[in-house]
Amino acid sequence: MIKLRKLLVLLFAIAMIAAACGSDGGSDAAGDSSDDSSSSDDGGGDDGDGDDEAMAEDDDGGDDSVDAVQGSDLTFHMITHSDDGPFWSVVKRGAEAAAADVGVTLVWMPGNNDPGQMVTDIATAIGEGSNGIAASLPSPDQLVGPLQEAVAAGVPVYTLNSGVNDYQDIGATTHIGQTEFIAGQGAGERFNDAGATHVLCGRQEQSNVGLTERCDGMADTFSGTVTDEFVGLDADQTDQINQIKAVLEANPDIDAFLGVGPVIAMSGLAAANDLGRELTIGGFDITPDIIDAIEGGSIAFTVDQQQYLQGYLPVILMYLEATNANTAGGGLPVLTGPGFVTIDNASDVKALVAEGTR
Repeated sequence: MIKLRKLLVLLFAIAMIAAACGSDGGSDAAGDSSDDSSSSDDGGGDDGDGDDEAMAEDDDGGDDSVDAVQGSDLTFHMITHSDDGPFWSVVKRGAEAAAADVGVTLVWMPGNNDPGQMVTDIATAIGEGSNGIAASLPSPDQLVGPLQEAVAAGVPVYTLNSGVNDYQDIGATTHIGQTEFIAGQGAGERFNDAGATHVLCGRQEQSNVGLTERCDGMADTFSGTVTDEFVGLDADQTDQINQIKAVLEANPDIDAFLGVGPVIAMSGLAAANDLGRELTIGGFDITPDIIDAIEGGSIAFTVDQQQYLQGYLPVILMYLEATNANTAGGGLPVLTGPGFVTIDNASDVKALVAEGTR
């Protein structure tokens, strides 16, 4: 029964990989995807993780782990800039599910947007003899070197979420995520369709290359004016709203807002409401709040990179590489997006959000 279960799981995973590589991987046929050399990122936000019973803390630093259920002695480390908010909690659930499906130990190591912590975690994983590391790459200048050291030590590396520009330089097997520049291009086209003339692209981190590429991609296809600003961290949403309001007040011709994460998109909506401004608003990634706002018509769309796959697929692929010498991607990234959630499909996605998988 165990062998049969493993076989079924692996067949399912291969089907998902094929779908990710061969389509836009998103929630809406309007989403564009290709093997562009852009970076990617998460949306951040408040904690939405409710699956802690499947996790166990280790004694070294609060790292969470899923115990093997089928006797495997493989241990994989997932090292990301996660804050365990509504975006990353779904990535975590995907990784947990994959670890349970193939019977491996998963060590979840969230960096909370601190590349220095991620560097420490990479060194820890190497020292523990990891069988595979899956890592996001929000700050390549700090993280490429440590991940190259992991490869040199014989540890297979996969990048996820952010890292599509650098995974080949690292020597990683492949990258799992979306290309952020292309995702931004799709957002720009939607603002064109909505008749917007001046978009404020609001960023919640100053130095995250993926967020910058989202704004750059939008500027590439948008036919009007783009104002690109860092407008405060998700951790202080009141300050974020006030900073957005300040930019809007200084630019009365702004008629649209793109928040490059789900929390900042909601902050843009709150700022517009406070000022009595009618804006076309778009966002990135999925939370219950942003889905409700799309259903209610106050937010036009959000870009969906299907973050559950970004947690699930690296574990499955590391398992296949360790047990069957399989590699995926053929030198190209495995794409999980972009797609778009709009008023047309929001109710379908909402049901999956409630289940914690979208």
